Amino acid sequence: MRAEAGGRTVRSLTARRSRPAHTDGVKLPAPVPAGPGQESVWAYPRPPRLERTHRHLEIWLGGQRIAATSGAYRVLETSHPPTYYLPPLAFAPGVLERAAGASTCEWKGEATYWTVRGGAAVAVAAAWSYEAPTPAFRDMAGFVAVYAGRMDDCRVDGERVVPQPGAFYGGWITGDVVGPFKGEPGSAGW
Repeated sequence: MRAEAGGRTVRSLTARRSRPAHTDGVKLPAPVPAGPGQESVWAYPRPPRLERTHRHLEIWLGGQRIAATSGAYRVLETSHPPTYYLPPLAFAPGVLERAAGASTCEWKGEATYWTVRGGAAVAVAAAWSYEAPTPAFRDMAGFVAVYAGRMDDCRVDGERVVPQPGAFYGGWITGDVVGPFKGEPGSAGW
């Protein structure tokens, strides 16, 4: 594979599955330099890594706090802000309802979608989980992620997150994560 990163040519001899599928001939963006206490999404691995986190996560919908936990997982993948997966018991009773549809991730397996309810608000298929994930992600089986942009508010340690750009992506951007991020205009080939 040949691609450019920060104006230089990069060669990779890794297995085809472990490299971005669309980088052949595509100029990759120059990563934003990470400052003290920051992470660059360009330092995240591919294939993605599952990591336990004890940061305090909160989700609000319909004027109600519908989930909170300090015992979640985050998935870290090159060019994507972290996607947080909360334990099902972090959600208030009756908040999650199975939704139609499914999708498949080459790394995590088949996703199950959930409709999220909070107050009078209903966000159809705004959350997903992997009920029987691949072996590398088995620890997060049944844990639930939400599209931050479809909720009223999502917070990490009290900081309001910015949803990852793009309709399909579920990462949460905080001040300690720098990009550029997959989903921004022009990022389709990353």
